[in-house]
Amino acid sequence: MPKTLADVGEFGLIHRIHKLLKKEGVKTPGVTLGIGDDTASIRPRPGYELLVTCDCLVDGQHFLSDRITPLDLGRRAMVVNISDIGAMGGQPLYALVSLGLKTDMPVADVENMYRGFAMELNPFGASIIGGNITKIRDAIFIDITLLGEVEQSKLMLRSTAKAGDAILVTGYPGQAAAGLQFLLRSQSRKDIREHPLVRAFNTPSHRAREGQAIARSGYATAMIDTSDGFLGDLGHICQDSSVGAVLIQEELPISEDLRQAALELKLDPYELFLQDSDDYELIITSRPKNAAQICSAVASVDNVPVTEVGKITDSVGDIQLILPDGTRRHITPVGWDHFTKGGR
Repeated sequence: MPKTLADVGEFGLIHRIHKLLKKEGVKTPGVTLGIGDDTASIRPRPGYELLVTCDCLVDGQHFLSDRITPLDLGRRAMVVNISDIGAMGGQPLYALVSLGLKTDMPVADVENMYRGFAMELNPFGASIIGGNITKIRDAIFIDITLLGEVEQSKLMLRSTAKAGDAILVTGYPGQAAAGLQFLLRSQSRKDIREHPLVRAFNTPSHRAREGQAIARSGYATAMIDTSDGFLGDLGHICQDSSVGAVLIQEELPISEDLRQAALELKLDPYELFLQDSDDYELIITSRPKNAAQICSAVASVDNVPVTEVGKITDSVGDIQLILPDGTRRHITPVGWDHFTKGGR
Protein backbone atom coordinates (compact mmCIF):
# COMPACT_ATOMS: atom_id res chain seq x y z
CA MET A 1 0.00 0.00 0.00
CA PRO A 2 1.37 3.46 -0.88
CA LYS A 3 2.00 5.74 2.07
CA THR A 4 -0.63 8.41 2.72
CA LEU A 5 -0.40 11.73 4.53
CA ALA A 6 -1.93 10.05 7.58
CA ASP A 7 1.06 7.71 7.63
CA VAL A 8 3.83 10.33 7.45
CA GLY A 9 2.16 13.29 9.22
CA GLU A 10 2.57 17.01 8.58
CA PHE A 11 6.22 17.31 9.57
CA GLY A 12 7.18 14.13 7.79
CA LEU A 13 5.63 15.53 4.64
CA ILE A 14 7.42 18.87 5.07
CA HIS A 15 10.73 17.01 5.48
CA ARG A 16 10.08 15.07 2.26
CA ILE A 17 9.17 18.25 0.36
CA HIS A 18 12.27 20.06 1.62
CA LYS A 19 14.46 17.12 0.59
CA LEU A 20 12.82 16.92 -2.85
CA LEU A 21 13.25 20.64 -3.54
CA LYS A 22 16.91 20.59 -2.48
CA LYS A 23 17.49 17.80 -5.00
CA GLU A 24 15.19 18.80 -7.88
CA GLY A 25 14.71 22.56 -7.43
CA VAL A 26 17.13 25.46 -7.76
CA LYS A 27 18.55 28.04 -5.35
CA THR A 28 17.55 31.54 -6.38
CA PRO A 29 19.99 34.42 -5.82
CA GLY A 30 18.72 36.87 -3.22
CA VAL A 31 17.34 34.21 -0.85
CA THR A 32 19.04 34.71 2.49
CA LEU A 33 16.74 32.30 4.35
CA GLY A 34 14.48 29.69 2.76
CA ILE A 35 12.31 26.81 4.00
CA GLY A 36 12.75 25.86 7.63
CA ASP A 37 12.10 28.97 9.74
CA ASP A 38 9.03 31.06 10.61
CA THR A 39 9.54 33.18 7.48
CA ALA A 40 11.76 33.27 4.44
CA SER A 41 14.08 36.22 3.84
CA ILE A 42 14.99 37.74 0.49
CA ARG A 43 17.15 40.65 -0.62
CA PRO A 44 15.65 42.62 -3.59
CA ARG A 45 17.99 43.82 -6.32
CA PRO A 46 18.67 47.55 -6.59
CA GLY A 47 17.05 49.08 -9.67
CA TYR A 48 14.17 46.58 -9.78
CA GLU A 49 10.58 46.70 -8.58
CA LEU A 50 9.16 43.73 -6.65
CA LEU A 51 6.07 42.06 -8.15
CA VAL A 52 3.69 39.98 -6.01
CA THR A 53 0.73 37.87 -7.17
CA CYS A 54 -1.34 35.01 -5.74
CA ASP A 55 -3.85 32.51 -7.09
CA CYS A 56 -5.89 29.79 -5.40
CA LEU A 57 -6.94 26.69 -7.36
CA VAL A 58 -9.79 24.61 -5.91
CA ASP A 59 -10.77 21.11 -7.01
CA GLY A 60 -13.99 21.19 -9.01
CA GLN A 61 -13.68 24.93 -9.56
CA HIS A 62 -10.35 25.33 -11.37
CA PHE A 63 -9.33 21.74 -12.06
CA LEU A 64 -10.78 18.23 -12.05
CA SER A 65 -8.59 16.09 -9.81
CA ASP A 66 -9.82 12.83 -11.33
CA ARG A 67 -8.86 14.02 -14.83
CA ILE A 68 -5.40 15.48 -14.28
CA THR A 69 -2.20 13.92 -12.96
CA PRO A 70 -0.61 15.39 -9.80
CA LEU A 71 2.45 16.41 -11.86
CA ASP A 72 0.31 18.30 -14.39
CA LEU A 73 -1.72 19.85 -11.57
CA GLY A 74 1.47 21.24 -10.03
CA ARG A 75 2.54 22.62 -13.39
CA ARG A 76 -0.88 24.17 -14.02
CA ALA A 77 -1.03 25.86 -10.62
CA MET A 78 2.40 27.44 -11.06
CA VAL A 79 1.77 28.55 -14.67
CA VAL A 80 -1.28 30.54 -13.55
CA ASN A 81 0.97 32.63 -11.31
CA ILE A 82 3.94 32.83 -13.66
CA SER A 83 1.58 34.22 -16.30
CA ASP A 84 0.64 37.16 -14.06
CA ILE A 85 4.29 38.05 -13.48
CA GLY A 86 5.02 37.76 -17.20
CA ALA A 87 2.07 39.98 -18.13
CA MET A 88 3.70 42.77 -16.11
CA GLY A 89 6.97 42.25 -17.99
CA GLY A 90 8.58 40.58 -14.98
CA GLN A 91 10.75 37.62 -14.02
CA PRO A 92 9.39 35.07 -11.50
CA LEU A 93 11.72 34.47 -8.55
CA TYR A 94 10.22 33.17 -5.30
CA ALA A 95 7.12 31.06 -4.58
CA LEU A 96 5.19 30.36 -1.39
CA VAL A 97 2.92 27.31 -1.67
CA SER A 98 -0.02 26.55 0.65
CA LEU A 99 -1.94 23.30 0.26
CA GLY A 100 -5.24 22.01 1.63
CA LEU A 101 -4.99 18.21 1.54
CA LYS A 102 -6.92 15.13 2.66
CA THR A 103 -5.34 12.63 5.03
CA ASP A 104 -5.84 9.71 2.63
CA MET A 105 -3.96 11.44 -0.19
CA PRO A 106 -0.88 9.44 -1.28
CA VAL A 107 2.42 11.07 -0.35
CA ALA A 108 3.70 10.37 -3.86
CA ASP A 109 0.91 12.54 -5.31
CA VAL A 110 2.03 15.52 -3.20
CA GLU A 111 5.65 14.96 -4.18
CA ASN A 112 4.66 14.87 -7.85
CA MET A 113 2.78 18.15 -7.45
CA TYR A 114 5.98 19.71 -6.14
CA ARG A 115 7.87 18.25 -9.09
CA GLY A 116 5.35 20.03 -11.30
CA PHE A 117 5.93 23.31 -9.43
CA ALA A 118 9.68 22.92 -9.88
CA MET A 119 9.38 22.05 -13.58
CA GLU A 120 7.83 25.45 -14.24
CA LEU A 121 10.05 27.44 -11.86
CA ASN A 122 13.44 25.91 -12.66
CA PRO A 123 13.82 27.42 -16.17
CA PHE A 124 13.65 30.88 -14.56
CA GLY A 125 16.06 30.03 -11.75
CA ALA A 126 13.06 30.57 -9.43
CA SER A 127 12.45 28.58 -6.25
CA ILE A 128 9.93 27.68 -3.56
CA ILE A 129 10.96 29.42 -0.34
CA GLY A 130 8.12 28.47 2.01
CA GLY A 131 4.40 27.84 2.41
CA ASN A 132 1.87 26.01 4.55
CA ILE A 133 -0.01 22.71 4.68
CA THR A 134 -3.41 22.14 6.26
CA LYS A 135 -5.88 19.26 6.51
CA ILE A 136 -9.26 19.68 4.81
CA ARG A 137 -12.40 17.53 4.54
CA ASP A 138 -13.80 18.74 1.24
CA ALA A 139 -12.16 19.97 -1.96
CA ILE A 140 -8.37 20.08 -2.01
CA PHE A 141 -6.78 23.39 -2.94
CA ILE A 142 -3.46 24.90 -3.99
CA ASP A 143 -2.74 28.52 -3.03
CA ILE A 144 0.45 30.03 -4.46
CA THR A 145 1.99 33.42 -3.84
CA LEU A 146 4.66 34.23 -6.42
CA LEU A 147 7.15 37.07 -6.21
CA GLY A 148 9.07 38.42 -9.15
CA GLU A 149 10.96 41.46 -10.28
CA VAL A 150 10.88 43.91 -13.16
CA GLU A 151 13.40 46.53 -14.12
CA GLN A 152 12.32 50.00 -13.05
CA SER A 153 10.59 51.86 -15.93
CA LYS A 154 9.79 48.53 -17.70
CA LEU A 155 6.62 47.67 -15.76
CA MET A 156 3.67 46.88 -18.06
CA LEU A 157 0.16 47.99 -17.05
CA ARG A 158 -3.39 47.42 -18.29
CA SER A 159 -4.33 51.06 -17.77
CA THR A 160 -2.15 52.73 -20.39
CA ALA A 161 -3.72 51.82 -23.76
CA LYS A 162 -4.45 54.77 -26.08
CA ALA A 163 -7.07 55.37 -28.77
CA GLY A 164 -5.62 54.37 -32.13
CA ASP A 165 -3.45 51.58 -30.67
CA ALA A 166 -3.34 48.24 -32.45
CA ILE A 167 -4.59 45.22 -30.45
CA LEU A 168 -2.41 42.11 -30.69
CA VAL A 169 -2.72 38.67 -29.14
CA THR A 170 -0.28 35.78 -28.78
CA GLY A 171 -1.18 32.20 -29.61
CA TYR A 172 -4.67 30.77 -29.99
CA PRO A 173 -7.09 31.72 -27.19
CA GLY A 174 -10.12 29.46 -26.79
CA GLN A 175 -8.32 26.13 -26.97
CA ALA A 176 -8.50 25.51 -23.20
CA ALA A 177 -12.23 26.28 -23.21
CA ALA A 178 -12.75 23.54 -25.80
CA GLY A 179 -10.48 21.22 -23.81
CA LEU A 180 -12.60 21.72 -20.70
CA GLN A 181 -15.73 20.83 -22.68
CA PHE A 182 -14.10 17.57 -23.79
CA LEU A 183 -13.21 16.79 -20.18
CA LEU A 184 -16.72 17.49 -18.94
CA ARG A 185 -18.38 15.46 -21.70
CA SER A 186 -16.00 12.49 -21.76
CA GLN A 187 -16.74 9.29 -19.91
CA SER A 188 -13.11 8.16 -20.11
CA ARG A 189 -10.80 9.80 -17.59
CA LYS A 190 -7.41 8.71 -18.90
CA ASP A 191 -7.73 8.43 -22.68
CA ILE A 192 -8.94 12.02 -23.06
CA ARG A 193 -5.95 13.52 -21.18
CA GLU A 194 -3.68 13.43 -24.24
CA HIS A 195 -6.09 15.28 -26.52
CA PRO A 196 -4.20 18.46 -27.54
CA LEU A 197 -6.96 20.77 -26.33
CA VAL A 198 -7.34 18.90 -23.04
CA ARG A 199 -3.58 19.39 -22.64
CA ALA A 200 -4.17 23.10 -23.32
CA PHE A 201 -6.57 23.15 -20.34
CA ASN A 202 -4.68 20.88 -17.94
CA THR A 203 -1.19 22.23 -18.65
CA PRO A 204 -1.53 25.68 -20.23
CA SER A 205 1.50 27.60 -21.44
CA HIS A 206 2.49 30.91 -19.89
CA ARG A 207 4.03 33.70 -21.98
CA ALA A 208 6.39 35.09 -19.35
CA ARG A 209 9.48 35.17 -21.54
CA GLU A 210 7.48 36.80 -24.31
CA GLY A 211 6.12 39.34 -21.83
CA GLN A 212 9.64 40.19 -20.67
CA ALA A 213 10.81 40.64 -24.27
CA ILE A 214 7.84 42.88 -25.06
CA ALA A 215 8.46 45.00 -21.97
CA ARG A 216 12.16 45.36 -22.76
CA SER A 217 11.36 46.42 -26.33
CA GLY A 218 9.57 49.56 -25.10
CA TYR A 219 7.04 49.35 -27.95
CA ALA A 220 3.95 48.14 -26.04
CA THR A 221 1.54 50.64 -24.50
CA ALA A 222 -0.38 48.12 -22.35
CA MET A 223 -0.45 44.39 -21.67
CA ILE A 224 -2.53 41.78 -19.83
CA ASP A 225 -2.81 38.00 -19.82
CA THR A 226 -6.01 36.23 -20.86
CA SER A 227 -6.65 34.43 -17.57
CA ASP A 228 -10.28 35.66 -17.55
CA GLY A 229 -10.81 34.99 -21.26
CA PHE A 230 -9.89 37.16 -24.24
CA LEU A 231 -12.95 39.39 -24.13
CA GLY A 232 -12.99 39.70 -20.36
CA ASP A 233 -9.37 40.81 -20.22
CA LEU A 234 -9.68 43.15 -23.19
CA GLY A 235 -12.57 44.61 -21.18
CA HIS A 236 -10.17 45.16 -18.25
CA ILE A 237 -7.85 47.12 -20.54
CA CYS A 238 -10.75 49.18 -21.86
CA GLN A 239 -12.14 49.91 -18.40
CA ASP A 240 -8.84 50.77 -16.76
CA SER A 241 -7.56 52.78 -19.76
CA SER A 242 -10.93 54.54 -20.35
CA VAL A 243 -11.05 53.40 -23.98
CA GLY A 244 -13.07 51.14 -26.27
CA ALA A 245 -12.15 48.59 -28.93
CA VAL A 246 -13.06 47.30 -32.37
CA LEU A 247 -12.26 43.67 -33.27
CA ILE A 248 -12.29 42.10 -36.73
CA GLN A 249 -13.76 38.59 -36.57
CA GLU A 250 -11.90 37.35 -39.65
CA GLU A 251 -8.58 38.33 -38.01
CA LEU A 252 -9.15 36.37 -34.79
CA PRO A 253 -6.60 33.50 -34.78
CA ILE A 254 -8.56 30.23 -34.69
CA SER A 255 -6.32 27.17 -34.70
CA GLU A 256 -7.22 24.15 -36.82
CA ASP A 257 -7.52 22.09 -33.62
CA LEU A 258 -10.09 24.56 -32.31
CA ARG A 259 -12.06 24.57 -35.57
CA GLN A 260 -12.28 20.78 -35.54
CA ALA A 261 -13.18 20.72 -31.85
CA ALA A 262 -15.92 23.31 -32.34
CA LEU A 263 -17.48 21.13 -35.06
CA GLU A 264 -17.35 18.08 -32.81
CA LEU A 265 -18.72 19.98 -29.81
CA LYS A 266 -21.29 21.86 -31.93
CA LEU A 267 -20.00 25.18 -30.62
CA ASP A 268 -19.00 28.43 -32.33
CA PRO A 269 -15.16 28.65 -32.48
CA TYR A 270 -15.32 32.45 -32.25
CA GLU A 271 -17.37 32.25 -29.07
CA LEU A 272 -14.79 29.82 -27.64
CA PHE A 273 -12.10 32.35 -28.57
CA LEU A 274 -13.85 35.35 -27.03
CA GLN A 275 -15.41 34.00 -23.84
CA ASP A 276 -13.96 32.68 -20.57
CA SER A 277 -11.10 30.25 -21.09
CA ASP A 278 -8.00 29.07 -19.26
CA ASP A 279 -5.53 30.11 -21.93
CA TYR A 280 -2.71 32.26 -20.59
CA GLU A 281 -1.92 34.23 -23.71
CA LEU A 282 -1.06 37.95 -23.84
CA ILE A 283 -3.13 40.84 -25.14
CA ILE A 284 -0.81 43.68 -26.14
CA THR A 285 -1.57 47.18 -27.37
CA SER A 286 0.91 49.32 -29.27
CA ARG A 287 1.03 52.17 -31.74
CA PRO A 288 0.21 50.64 -35.18
CA LYS A 289 3.64 51.53 -36.55
CA ASN A 290 5.24 49.48 -33.74
CA ALA A 291 3.20 46.28 -34.17
CA ALA A 292 5.97 44.68 -36.21
CA GLN A 293 8.49 45.39 -33.43
CA ILE A 294 6.20 43.61 -30.95
CA CYS A 295 6.16 40.58 -33.25
CA SER A 296 9.95 40.73 -33.52
CA ALA A 297 10.35 40.93 -29.74
CA VAL A 298 8.24 37.79 -29.29
CA ALA A 299 10.05 36.00 -32.12
CA SER A 300 13.36 36.67 -30.37
CA VAL A 301 12.39 34.26 -27.57
CA ASP A 302 9.85 31.87 -29.12
CA ASN A 303 7.98 31.02 -32.31
CA VAL A 304 4.53 31.67 -30.82
CA PRO A 305 2.37 33.56 -33.34
CA VAL A 306 1.31 37.16 -32.71
CA THR A 307 -1.83 38.39 -34.49
CA GLU A 308 -3.22 41.90 -34.89
CA VAL A 309 -6.97 41.60 -34.27
CA GLY A 310 -8.31 45.16 -34.00
CA LYS A 311 -7.73 48.60 -32.59
CA ILE A 312 -8.37 50.69 -29.50
CA THR A 313 -10.98 53.45 -29.87
CA ASP A 314 -12.00 56.47 -27.83
CA SER A 315 -15.54 55.09 -27.22
CA VAL A 316 -15.12 54.34 -23.52
CA GLY A 317 -16.22 50.82 -22.61
CA ASP A 318 -17.68 50.08 -26.05
CA ILE A 319 -16.37 46.92 -27.73
CA GLN A 320 -17.56 46.05 -31.22
CA LEU A 321 -16.97 43.03 -33.44
CA ILE A 322 -16.90 43.56 -37.22
CA LEU A 323 -18.45 40.50 -38.87
CA PRO A 324 -17.38 39.16 -42.30
CA ASP A 325 -20.28 40.95 -44.02
CA GLY A 326 -19.16 44.29 -42.57
CA THR A 327 -21.90 44.61 -39.97
CA ARG A 328 -20.95 45.53 -36.41
CA ARG A 329 -22.02 43.66 -33.31
CA HIS A 330 -21.73 45.22 -29.85
CA ILE A 331 -20.26 42.68 -27.45
CA THR A 332 -20.17 42.71 -23.67
CA PRO A 333 -16.72 42.18 -22.10
CA VAL A 334 -17.63 39.36 -19.73
CA GLY A 335 -14.94 36.87 -18.70
CA TRP A 336 -14.66 34.35 -15.88
CA ASP A 337 -16.26 35.52 -12.61
CA HIS A 338 -16.26 33.15 -9.61
CA PHE A 339 -19.38 34.66 -8.08
CA THR A 340 -21.63 35.13 -11.12
CA LYS A 341 -20.69 32.01 -13.10
CA GLY A 342 -21.48 29.63 -10.28
CA GLY A 343 -18.27 27.68 -10.69
CA ARG A 344 -17.44 24.91 -13.10
